[in-house]
Amino acid sequence: MNEQQTTNNKQRILLAGGSGLIGTRLATLLRERNYEVRLLTRSPRKAGEFKWDPMKGEIDDAALEGVDAIINLAGAGIADKRWTPNRKSLIIESRVQAAQVLADAIARTGHKPKSYISASAIGYYGNSGEKVMSEPDGPVDQSFMVDCCQQWEQAADVVSAHGIRTVKLRIGVVLAKEGGALAEIVKPLRFGLGAYFGDGQAWWSWIHRDDVCRMMIWAIETHNVAGVYNAVAPTPVRGEAMVHTVAKAMQQPAIFLPAPSFALRLFLGKMSAVVLNSNRISAAKIEQTGFKFQYPTLEPALTAIFDKK
Repeated sequence: MNEQQTTNNKQRILLAGGSGLIGTRLATLLRERNYEVRLLTRSPRKAGEFKWDPMKGEIDDAALEGVDAIINLAGAGIADKRWTPNRKSLIIESRVQAAQVLADAIARTGHKPKSYISASAIGYYGNSGEKVMSEPDGPVDQSFMVDCCQQWEQAADVVSAHGIRTVKLRIGVVLAKEGGALAEIVKPLRFGLGAYFGDGQAWWSWIHRDDVCRMMIWAIETHNVAGVYNAVAPTPVRGEAMVHTVAKAMQQPAIFLPAPSFALRLFLGKMSAVVLNSNRISAAKIEQTGFKFQYPTLEPALTAIFDKK
């Protein structure tokens, strides 16, 4: 992050989706940098929390007053439940509606932030195999995640249409002890079993949680960036290597075995794509803008996550 870009005088950030894996850490880092953080939540309980219900089209307009930037991470969890037709509809609609409610509130109140930062995901590219994918590349298939990410990014354009500088971050596999893919890898490792998915050769484009949070702060502070950026570390790894490196960082001896693709498809249905798809995603564009990764390679990232100090 370019620390010289700006010095902020208690700028106000409105954070949607602040209770998730990324949002909780992001709020902490923002406050450490002297930002005032406002949270949108269905159940506000304390100062700085404002009520909204995007699926009902509801928001407390006071949340936007004097806001310098909006960060939107809102949406139903992609890998939380099996992808039934109703669940797939909710995953997309929760994202589209969140952006629409924010855009409507901006239009209604005239409170226009300087920037809007929207989450997206590398699922945008589809199951892209060995090919290195960059931001201008289109999807390689028309799977559910491709459709979801396309609609997610189009929803951000509704906010952008108000003349607000908009940055869309296609986020990779976020590594944090508290949840996500890493927590699932760790579960069998605690019993000495390193389970990798399929043949273990799929590419995983990962990012340390602190780096994706720093990227969002960078997107607020770097006033000349807009458009789409891949939020992935510059060194993707294959699935089997990921599991081996996690075991090493945990100092956990293990027997390594594949979780067969057919079994994952049987157990997870189409949601198995989340762990079986191969995504080798380039971080070159965001590096060229001057963003510096704290954790560009996997082993130091995992060592930091599992450090017992």
